Amino acid sequence: MDCTKDYCVKDLSLAPSGEKKIDWVSRFMPVLQNIRKDFEEKKPFKGIRIATTLHLEMKTAFLLLTLKAGGAEVSAAASNPLSTQDDVVAALAKAGVKVYAIRGESREEYYENMHRALDIRPNIIIDDGADMISTVMKERKELIDGIWGASEETTTGVIRLRAMEKDGVLKFPIIAVNDSYTKYLFDNRYGTGQSTWDGIIRTTNLLVAGKNVVVVGYGWCGRGIAMRAKGLGATVIVVEVDPIRALEARMDGFLVMNMMEAAKVGDIFVTSTGDINCIRKEHFEVMKDGVIMANAGHFDVEISKPDLEALAVEVNDVRPNIREYKMADGRRLYLLADGRLVNLAAADGHPAEIMDMSFALQAKAAEYIKDNHERLEPKVYVLPREIDEMVARIKLAAMGIKIDELTEEQRKYLESWEHGT
Repeated sequence: MDCTKDYCVKDLSLAPSGEKKIDWVSRFMPVLQNIRKDFEEKKPFKGIRIATTLHLEMKTAFLLLTLKAGGAEVSAAASNPLSTQDDVVAALAKAGVKVYAIRGESREEYYENMHRALDIRPNIIIDDGADMISTVMKERKELIDGIWGASEETTTGVIRLRAMEKDGVLKFPIIAVNDSYTKYLFDNRYGTGQSTWDGIIRTTNLLVAGKNVVVVGYGWCGRGIAMRAKGLGATVIVVEVDPIRALEARMDGFLVMNMMEAAKVGDIFVTSTGDINCIRKEHFEVMKDGVIMANAGHFDVEISKPDLEALAVEVNDVRPNIREYKMADGRRLYLLADGRLVNLAAADGHPAEIMDMSFALQAKAAEYIKDNHERLEPKVYVLPREIDEMVARIKLAAMGIKIDELTEEQRKYLESWEHGT
C-alpha cells in the first residue's frame, strides 16, 4: 500500500492506467465537460472543501476532477469495498485528490478511510448510500456546524435520509439527486439495466436467452433490469410488494409472482429493492440446482448470506466473483460478487453516457448548496427543474438532436383558462 496523510491507495504506480481510463470515459461525458469548462473559468468552489463517498471508478474520477477544477479541495473514500478501481484511485491521488480507498478493503478499513476523507472538515458532502452522512451524524458531530449541505446519489441513500428527516435527526440540508428526472429515468433504468447484465454475463459467461429471470423489485432499477432481460430472450418474472408496481409489471408483459412461487422456477435471480433479506432461507430451500443470484441494490443485504452459509454443507469460490453454496441434497446455488452491487463489483458500472447526466447533477447540486445553504433548512430537497432541463438540453445537443420550443401563442394558451370547447 502507498499511504500518506493525503492518500492511501494500493499502488501509486498504477496511475498511468487509471489516467487512460479517465481520459477515455471523459470523451463520452459532454454534459460534465461543459460544466467543467464553466467551473474552470468561474472557480465557484475556491476555498471550499468537498468530501465524497462514491464508487471510485473512472466516471466518478471525472466528477471529482471537475470539482477540483472548480477550485475545491476534494477528498474521496469508497462507497463500496468492491467497486474501487485501484488504478483510478492512484490517478486521482496523482492529480491531487485526497483519496483513501483500496479494492477489497475490510469493513474496518472502509470506515477508517471514510473518517480520513472527513478529516478535511468538509463544507459539502457528496454521498452514495448515505454512509458518510450517517457517520457524521453518529460519530463526527464536531463537523456538523461547518457542513452547509450534502447530496445523495442513490435510492437506498435517499430512503435512509428521508427516515433521518422524519426522525428529526438531520442537521443540514440534503439534495436528493436520485430524485431528479435526468437521474432516475436514465441512470436507474438504462444504466442499471445494462450494467447489471454486463456484470452477470462477464462473470458467468452463460446464456440469458431461454432462462427464467426473476427480478425482485420493480422500481426504476428493476424496470431496467427486466427490460434488458426481456431483450436478451429471457422469460421475466417480477416479484413485488407494491400492488401498483406489480400491476404495472404485468401490463408491461412480465409474469408476476410472490417470492416463494418464483423461487421454484427461476434460473437467474436479481434483487433491486433497497431492502433486507428479500431472498432468504425458505426460498433457498426450494430453488433449482445451479441457480445464479445477483444483487443490484446498494448494500449486500438483499440476498441473505447468513442463511446461505447456514444451509450450505460446502462453500467454494469456483470462479472470480462466483461463490458456490452446496446444499445437503446436492443442489448448488451460486452467488455473484459476494452479494454486492454486481454491476460495479464484477464490471465497470453504468455506461459513461449515463453517468454523464448523473454526475452533472452532482456537480450542480454542490454548486446549488454553495449558493443557497443559508436559506435551506435541514430537510431533503430535489434540485430545481431548470437544472434538470439544462442537463437534458446539453445532452440532446451532444446527440445532435433539436427539439421545438413553444410559440408565444402556445405559451399563452397553456397559461390561460378562458378557452373552452
